[in-house]
Amino acid sequence: MANHKSAQKRIRSNDVKRLRNKYQHKTTRNAVRKLRSLKDKKEASDLLPAVASMLDKLAKRNIIHKNKAANLKSGLTLAVNKL
Repeated sequence: MANHKSAQKRIRSNDVKRLRNKYQHKTTRNAVRKLRSLKDKKEASDLLPAVASMLDKLAKRNIIHKNKAANLKSGLTLAVNKL
């Protein structure tokens, strides 16, 4: 157990950040899954910018690596263009 006041505060803030990051990451993964499952090109192309923005935000906050975000966006764009 942490003995210093600052260490206790750091533990609390780390828990809050971890839960926020976990929520955002899971939400983005679900959005990617939903986009991949769509069969309508118009609906998919409308959703693509929102999903790309979510991936960029995760990469900016170091929740996922920037190259992973780029690879996911590239794959999603190809999938939408194939519809």
